[in-house]
Amino acid sequence: MAVTAGGIGDSRRVEGLGLADTARHAWAALLLGWRVESNWADPVLFAIYTVIRPVSSMLLLTMMVAIVGGSADASSRTFVILGSALWAMLVSGLAGPAWSVLEDRERYRTLKYLYTSGATLLVLLVGRGGSRLLIGAMGSLVAILVAVALLGLRIDPAAVDWPLLLAAMLLGLPPVLALGIGLAAVCLQTRQESWNYPDAFSGAMFLVSGVVFPLAVLPRPLEALGLLNPVTWWVAGVRRAIIPGGPSSIGGAGSLWTAVTGTDAPGPAVILGALFLTGAVTTLVATALFRGSERRARDQGLLDRTTGS
Repeated sequence: MAVTAGGIGDSRRVEGLGLADTARHAWAALLLGWRVESNWADPVLFAIYTVIRPVSSMLLLTMMVAIVGGSADASSRTFVILGSALWAMLVSGLAGPAWSVLEDRERYRTLKYLYTSGATLLVLLVGRGGSRLLIGAMGSLVAILVAVALLGLRIDPAAVDWPLLLAAMLLGLPPVLALGIGLAAVCLQTRQESWNYPDAFSGAMFLVSGVVFPLAVLPRPLEALGLLNPVTWWVAGVRRAIIPGGPSSIGGAGSLWTAVTGTDAPGPAVILGALFLTGAVTTLVATALFRGSERRARDQGLLDRTTGS
């Protein structure tokens, strides 16, 4: 039976007709993700709920530094406060696509229907992950404002390196979503305890990303892994842009970076170059991994399977 263009059997309907269709599908997925996450809640209540977790985590880490490391100087406290505030956005981007797969497959039982929609599953997950990333960014922004108002975090808008901040955001957020897509590829294949994977992966990334402590405190193999991680370079770039004279999570006495390069810390150009390189490799690998996982999930009937975990 012949199938007309745009019909059920037309491959172009699934693959998209071009960049405009891909962008439209991604935007629709982002709006869908926003609706799912906010659950059509009152905007004020949703905003309050969004910022509770990052603010409470930041306050907890600050108290730990104040109690356990009472002699820590102001720069060390600033290092921890800013890193913990940024982590709210990172964890949303890292775990967002995986949570979308698990929720749509096992809670809402709609993943198989989304798969047969006009957009590809990859585009849908990028849009859904992007909505979670934006929600996390709201939490991070509010946490930074709370830190400025209550914790003595000093940020001089005139001293902020805005070009570096913009470049770090443009280069760093896509690989964060790519890592989330790679985790979603794993969750498409898992059978047991799938709901624990996003938190476990986020915890591992927290360890090797220099968020609240320098990489130099880690064993050399983990420090080397951190230097291959685009999230590490994103955190370093954003932290250097917001507080140019603050301590860096990369380099320092006894660090692998200093031992290899002979410099105390990487400069802005090196940070952006490393972020671009590690981000590009991560994005390519994650995309290939997801494509292979998607094909296997389709062939093995895993798109509508529930694990019960």
